[in-house]
Formats: sequence, C-alpha cells, structure tokens
Amino acid sequence: MGAVRRGSRLARIGATALAAATVAVGACTAGTASAAATAAAGPAKTTLTAKTVSTPAAWTAPSGTLSEGSSGAAVKSVQRRLAALKYDPGAIDGNFGANTEDAVWAFQEINRIPVTGVIDARTKRALVHPRTYASNDPRQDSTRIEVNQALEVLVLYKKDKIALISHVSTGGGYWYDCGGGAECQAITPNGNYRTDVYMPGWVTVPLGAMYNPVFFIGTVYAIHGDTYVPVFPDSHGCVRLPMFIADFFHTLVTTPGTEVFIYGKAQWMK
Repeated sequence: MGAVRRGSRLARIGATALAAATVAVGACTAGTASAAATAAAGPAKTTLTAKTVSTPAAWTAPSGTLSEGSSGAAVKSVQRRLAALKYDPGAIDGNFGANTEDAVWAFQEINRIPVTGVIDARTKRALVHPRTYASNDPRQDSTRIEVNQALEVLVLYKKDKIALISHVSTGGGYWYDCGGGAECQAITPNGNYRTDVYMPGWVTVPLGAMYNPVFFIGTVYAIHGDTYVPVFPDSHGCVRLPMFIADFFHTLVTTPGTEVFIYGKAQWMK
C-alpha cells in the first residue's frame, strides 16, 4: 500500500496556509464520545430504496492503462466521465494528478473495485457501466450528507440527486494519547447529525490542524480537508476530505442545519 500513501501531498499544498487561526476545540477525539451520543438523533438507518445519479450518455473507454502521471486526450476523456458521474477529478486538463486519482479512488470504492487509482481494464468497464449508489435512507432531507465508512466515501445529495461523491478517510480505530495520561480510540461515531458550524481556512486543534472544517457534533467532529487522505481509515475520528474538495465543499451545504448521516462498519473492524 506504500504507493498510495500521500505523504508528499503537503508539498503540493504549501506550508504558508498553516499560519491560520487557532481555536480551543477538542476536535476528533474519541474521548468525547458522550457528545456524539447526545447529538445523535438515533442509530444509523438501514438501506432502503436507492437514490441514484442519472447515467450520462454512452461513453467509449480509451485504450491503454492510465495512472497518476499519465497525460493526454485519454486522461481528459476519463476526467470528463468521472465529472459526469459526480466524482470531481479537479481540472479537466488531460493531466492525471492527485486530484484525478482521488476521484478514481472514490469511483473504485463505489464500484467495489480494488482501490488502486489505476484506470485498468476492470475500471474502464465500470466507467462504461457504472454502479449507482443506494442512499442509506432516502426518506430524509432532500439535501444531506452521507458518509459510508464501509466504503470510505462521502455522498452529497441536493434535491434528492447526487451532487458529489468523494473519497474520505474516517477514524482508524487505533489508540492514541489524548492527554492527561488517558488513551482514546480513533472512532468516527455512526449516527444521524446536523452541521453545526463552519470555520474557514486552517484551524489548529489539540490533535493537529484541519482545513475548512464543517463541524457536525459541536466543535468536536468535523468534515474537513487534510493533506493526507489515504485509501484506508486513518483519522482520529473526523471525516477527512481531499484538499481540493475541501476548498469548495462548505459552499455546497448549509451550516448550520444540513443533515449528516454516518453509517457502515468501519474497515478496521472487518
């Protein structure tokens, strides 16, 4: 899995943004599980009827295998296809960079394909005949955020139609020192919540820094950008987004008030 770890992402983002506001919040700490229990409206719903994104017109897959570093018309074709299916690949410029790879990860996760970030024969077949995503509970608000921990994806619905599908990294299940000699487990709590507050830019918290966080349990758990969003669950408990998605994600939701559903058996539990 070393090839898909993103330690080099920080260099792409730049260090100047880290001169940001510092706030006294205990974000993403499993030691605040009581706050999650209080905020949850109840257990996660079971899967009901699918709410799907309409499949765009027929698409012809380009030849050859494509991966990060590839460029040309074939990459641009794949980028357009991903964008049409609501997987944002960043700029549609024919350059297979980190943003396009993030979109491919999300697509592979939804389509139950090994998450490699490579446009191989199996991924191209799926791009021609893509799987649609079944909402966890389509009876809820027509605009809502769903985070599926089993797949490590975030799906944003607007007016009951999929507006965005993004790869995420949720709580990694590991134990860590959370202060005062206590140990906490890195868990993203399943449940039904609502967005509480948005804080722009880099926000420094006891466990590090988060970019453009949209909090959904007080100022404890957030959906936020990070320079490291690996293919596996790795956060302390927040929902990490790729940086370029976090640049605009907060503009797609109402804060406070947008419903946030988190569900699915975390991958580290399997």
